[in-house]
Amino acid sequence: MTENIRHTSAMLPPPKPVWEYRTWPIVGWSASTKKVSLVLLLIFCGAEKLDLAISLAADHGFRGTSEKNNPSRAIDRLLQASWKENEITPSPPATEGEWCRRVFLDVIGRIPTTDELDAFLKDPSPGKKKHLVERLLSNDYSAAYTRNWENIWTNILIGRSGGSERNSRTNRQGMQMYLQEAFAENRPYDQMVLELISAQGTSRPPDAVKEASQFNGAVNFLAMKLGNDPNDADYGAQAAAKTSQIFMGLRVQCTQCHDHPFNRWKQNQFWELNAFFRQTVALRRFEGGRNIAFIELANQDFQGPTSEPGEAEIFYDKRNGVRVAAYPVFTDRGGHITKLSRSGFLEDVDRRGELAELVQRSDYLPIALVNRYWDHFFGYGFTQPFDDMGPHNVVSHPELLESLSQLFVDSQYNLKHLIRWIVLSDAYAASSRFGSDNKIDDPARENPPLFSRFYPRQMRAEQLYDSLIIATGVDKTAIGTEQQESKRNEWLRQFVIAFGTDEIDEATTFNGTIPQVLTLFNGDLVRQATMATEGTFLQKVSNNSNIQTREKLNRLFRAALARNATAEERRWANKAFSKSADITTALQDVWWVLLNTNEFILNH
Repeated sequence: MTENIRHTSAMLPPPKPVWEYRTWPIVGWSASTKKVSLVLLLIFCGAEKLDLAISLAADHGFRGTSEKNNPSRAIDRLLQASWKENEITPSPPATEGEWCRRVFLDVIGRIPTTDELDAFLKDPSPGKKKHLVERLLSNDYSAAYTRNWENIWTNILIGRSGGSERNSRTNRQGMQMYLQEAFAENRPYDQMVLELISAQGTSRPPDAVKEASQFNGAVNFLAMKLGNDPNDADYGAQAAAKTSQIFMGLRVQCTQCHDHPFNRWKQNQFWELNAFFRQTVALRRFEGGRNIAFIELANQDFQGPTSEPGEAEIFYDKRNGVRVAAYPVFTDRGGHITKLSRSGFLEDVDRRGELAELVQRSDYLPIALVNRYWDHFFGYGFTQPFDDMGPHNVVSHPELLESLSQLFVDSQYNLKHLIRWIVLSDAYAASSRFGSDNKIDDPARENPPLFSRFYPRQMRAEQLYDSLIIATGVDKTAIGTEQQESKRNEWLRQFVIAFGTDEIDEATTFNGTIPQVLTLFNGDLVRQATMATEGTFLQKVSNNSNIQTREKLNRLFRAALARNATAEERRWANKAFSKSADITTALQDVWWVLLNTNEFILNH
């Protein structure tokens, strides 16, 4: 019966590979005819091809019955409404190579290899973008995914130089170990926040059984943010400020001394938040000298400066000189207030543990995270900066932010789900080039972002290093894993000095300063990467006698820029080839130029 339907139905085209059904001439068909045809297609595809059939249906405008099941469509709908309101037309889609390079960089922190790129470009299936994203979020790329997000969150939580300071209380490796485990198992984000704020234990990775039972890498978030004496006036000020900024999206540092000039946060609210950290101490541990070996983060009774633990207040000075007492009070979004017991006895109340649960349940939490991740994938958040939210800072797309945040909560704070929704949206797939009618969408000129195009931005230091390694194949030469990691860390330390400060701010453009140019053009990594030594990508391409010079040139371009050389670039290269003594030297010069172009350095 199905054969008769397959060959005789007026609704269906002749049999052919299932992916080719994407080209059905269904424009002009009645809605009922389209629906019946696509239902039959679902039947023919079978359960094992269900994702493909759904992708085909989506290609023909059937987005499913609920945006909740496909949040990428909700993103597109709300952005399209914004574009219509602002009377602009979005840029056309990016090329497949551009999108592939972009998603590799953003999800796993490096560009694709030529094999990965070519496999994607040659894939004829209409659902190949979804399939690639699923692979990047699966066990196939688990190590790269985990490493990328561990790097990102280590820098967020303790800074790029955290743990490298002399006599530091922070153990960078310990912080990384906690994050590696969390991202490897896709731990719910709200659980991670709970663990980071409430953590107790030792900071250093264990080298003995006793230490193993006490080690908790999460303590490194607060290890350097407390101080020495809980009765000091500014004890825990950085802990309060960073907890608010990172997890709640509120920059409240200036309210230590006065009410926020624009935000609704007041000075008393800062010190009420600070009071949650007064039972926490970072105990320094030494081993045969004066240098700190590690710290132990622990909770203890807090008696306050008046030595009355039953009423363990802290004091702060207002600008008029009046000294005021503060107790632990949590102010959530919408002004909702939770007051804790004033007691400093742990048996009465664990202040920091309570704070961790309050932040975990806070309405600020999902909105702050969604805004941060949107900034990561688009280069700009819904507010500028993304971690300074509040009534003083206008949200560019409030309905989209609220909707995506609620979907994130409904997903049980699943970070991979959020990533999937964003990168499979049409907005993320747009070209970085201006279209014919969206010139105003230029946040670099201080215009509000409309996300009608992809905003080019400089790679992070870690992305640049790992992309150079992938593009050039130097990781496949005779270097051990431990030596590789040592070289990477050494290069990144140089990068922090040459490429700016340790501020955790937004970076949206490559500014091309002299230190940046010199670091790239003359650095050991680029020199090594452009040598045709045994095992490198350049050596394999130049020595491959089975491919023509034109294809050798294209392979260099695809490795660095995810595209083939243009006609003009081929003419330029041919001139270089004609002047060079041999093809290897000529390709080496071309390779050096490609690795030092803005097109390589930028995520675009």
